[in-house]
Amino acid sequence: MALPILETATYELTLPSKDVKVKYRPFLVKEEKVLLQALESESQKEITNALKQIVHTCTFGTVDINILPLFDVEYLFLQIRSKSVGEVQKLRLLCPDDNKTYADTEIDLSKVEVHVDDNHSNNIVVDEKKKIGLIMSYPTINSADAEKAGKKGMKTQAMFDMLASTVYQVYEGDKIHNATDYTKEELHKFLESLDSKSYKKINDFFDSMPQLKQDVEIENPKTKVKSTITLKGLQDFFVLPSLTNR
Repeated sequence: MALPILETATYELTLPSKDVKVKYRPFLVKEEKVLLQALESESQKEITNALKQIVHTCTFGTVDINILPLFDVEYLFLQIRSKSVGEVQKLRLLCPDDNKTYADTEIDLSKVEVHVDDNHSNNIVVDEKKKIGLIMSYPTINSADAEKAGKKGMKTQAMFDMLASTVYQVYEGDKIHNATDYTKEELHKFLESLDSKSYKKINDFFDSMPQLKQDVEIENPKTKVKSTITLKGLQDFFVLPSLTNR
């Protein structure tokens, strides 16, 4: 006689990047095992692959996470995790008033949302007189290229690779250059020709792009000073390395 197969609940959410509804289920023990083994390996590549596998499987294969913006993938995983092992996540956060004492707190993962900066734009003008600019796309879990990232952030080459992979179009007045029509070397050459002011605008695009964000109030157990800490990105809500080391 075969063992019984338990039924799994199904939920629905709307992707932050667009008005598309996605059905998903909690991850099972076998999928959690994959994630735990990846975390134990401390390999960024294995952790990223585990997240990709879990999100793909738990959305019934209906979502191509290789082309989704990274913040969509993070949001999906956060919601899958909250339905799998509990919506309340316990965290130990460093108190900013003395930078040495930790405070215990809890956060409801089901209430964490993707926030968009009011001044954020994917249209970056680099030469107003010649009307030259870039239309940017958002980094994906693949374009983040976390395997090349160093402990102190992305190395120069990895950073330029990510920048090149997120350029969608370059326009020159009414003339449009699609990034897919050019080689990586040609895109690198274009990016390297930018001045510091234009390059800063690109950095501002990444700094202000949509991301998981939640303000948490904590109290230092020693000084009793209350502080507000802003959690950003998947890595702040779990003991997980950042997918982009941002």
